[in-house]
Amino acid sequence: MLSDQQKRRLIEVARQSLHAAVAGGPPPDLQTDDPQLLEPRGAFVTLKKAGQLRGCIGYIEPRVPLIEAVADNAESAALHDPRFTPVTSEELPDIELEISALTPLVPVTDVEEIEVGRHGLVISRGPYRGLLLPQVPVEWGWDREEFLEHTCLKAGLPADAWRREDAELVSFEAEVFSEEVLRS
Repeated sequence: MLSDQQKRRLIEVARQSLHAAVAGGPPPDLQTDDPQLLEPRGAFVTLKKAGQLRGCIGYIEPRVPLIEAVADNAESAALHDPRFTPVTSEELPDIELEISALTPLVPVTDVEEIEVGRHGLVISRGPYRGLLLPQVPVEWGWDREEFLEHTCLKAGLPADAWRREDAELVSFEAEVFSEEVLRS
């Protein structure tokens, strides 16, 4: 588990990376001796504006240190999420940041073990792959089956693809925190 201090540092890095990418400010200083921030972890950065999704990009697998993943994904969420136009400097004051630091992926052997609000899901079948973070089904009020179906749809698969033997389903957990939570 990340401490409040570590979460604040990651939010600070994400905010600085966002400003650097959009407004040309200095990039964040990623120097740290904190072993948890240097540990390779999957991570996503979600941008919201007025409570609505404005960008979300991340690494599923632990490719780089967590602090670097957060910096990279804040920039990518702002500039490279194909669902949205790039964030503008005028929008920066209205952008809310949320970070999801992921645990390692675990194969799902029984869908009954999936807990809505606790687990995120990744489904793969052939060239198709889709991911939903643990907070998504809670935000939409989905039950387990709806969560599975929407993960399939996100991958571009039929809603019931999770039932097929050739579909690979893995789960993960995430520490999810935002600027709003850290202010309180």
